[in-house]
Amino acid sequence: MKALEDYLVVDFSQFLSGPSASLRLADMGARVIKIERSGVGDICRTLYTSNVIMNGESSVFHAINRNKESFEVDLKNEEDCKMVRELLKKADVMIHNFRPGVMERLGFDYVTVQQLNNNIIYAELSGYGTDGAGKGKPGQDLLLQSVTGLTWLSGNAGGPVAMGLSIVDMLAGSHLAQGILACLFRKATSGEGAFVQVSMIESAYDFQFETITTFMNDGGALPERTAQNNANAYLGAPYGIYKTGNGFIALAMGSIPVLAGLLGCKAMEHYTDPAEAFDKRDEIKAILADHLQTGSTEKWLAILEPADIWCSDVLNWKQLMEHEGFKALNMIQEVEMTDGYRYQTTRCPIRIDGELLVSSKGSPKLGQDNERIISQFVTVKSSVHE
Repeated sequence: MKALEDYLVVDFSQFLSGPSASLRLADMGARVIKIERSGVGDICRTLYTSNVIMNGESSVFHAINRNKESFEVDLKNEEDCKMVRELLKKADVMIHNFRPGVMERLGFDYVTVQQLNNNIIYAELSGYGTDGAGKGKPGQDLLLQSVTGLTWLSGNAGGPVAMGLSIVDMLAGSHLAQGILACLFRKATSGEGAFVQVSMIESAYDFQFETITTFMNDGGALPERTAQNNANAYLGAPYGIYKTGNGFIALAMGSIPVLAGLLGCKAMEHYTDPAEAFDKRDEIKAILADHLQTGSTEKWLAILEPADIWCSDVLNWKQLMEHEGFKALNMIQEVEMTDGYRYQTTRCPIRIDGELLVSSKGSPKLGQDNERIISQFVTVKSSVHE
């Protein structure tokens, strides 16, 4: 039995942030019912973030909505709203990620839902919170990366560089799931419901707790990335990724003189003062970058790994899929949709009592579960779906 079996989650959220939270709850055993707009569904079904279309819909939708059910309704139709209210009366958790004010207009704000179900856990995810000038702005990942300082940490010195993932969406979803789980524990012990709120902007600030703390206690000095091979604005040489004769190698923290001796790099031998690893990191990295190209990745790893130097190969996804370490983790699972369409995706990274949290249930077709949901939870039936 999975940890959250018998818990019911009603999820109004769309795109990435909210659905990533409900995905994690589904992985732990919760029954997740997506509330989807009639005829359209989750915007992520058709808002393609890649040119990969799977079974007629966006690859991102399939990745983040596996193991869920779809309840297709028109929230501007009162009969449909009655059905959703009946569902909420029996729910343990409700999730949404609409902009402030939307759920109030639809009649599914916290106060109203709590009157239907006073011990529900109502979880709300927004872009900028409910207060302040940004509260009505779109909670889009690139924009949030840009306004929170994240883009000045990645890449080499120069202009801002965005991370190559929708990292703020995923962080906010993770934080929302954490808040929900904490409140589910409290509900199990006291019977109390809760109002959980997470904003993407606060999640992005929290993500940087280490670097922001350093900034605030360093006289307000801005982080400085190295001109080349940057991997962390606050760490000295050799920290970075370097090209070799046939690929790339990643080097973490390490003594410059020790590294010079192991690699046979005489040009680095005179950097004996530990402070130079930061004060002169650009010139040290430039020397190291040139030297590492004289040998293969395999050559350097064979020298450095036995000496307990923190280093690794740099794999692309094709190489990763063939790597024995990746295969041993069983990170890939195959899931199947109700129409028989199968696809491969990642599994939940959490293990409980040594067991992997996997499920063969793929993403739902729009409205595929209406009949079953109505028969199980709803005492009033909309003519729209007859």
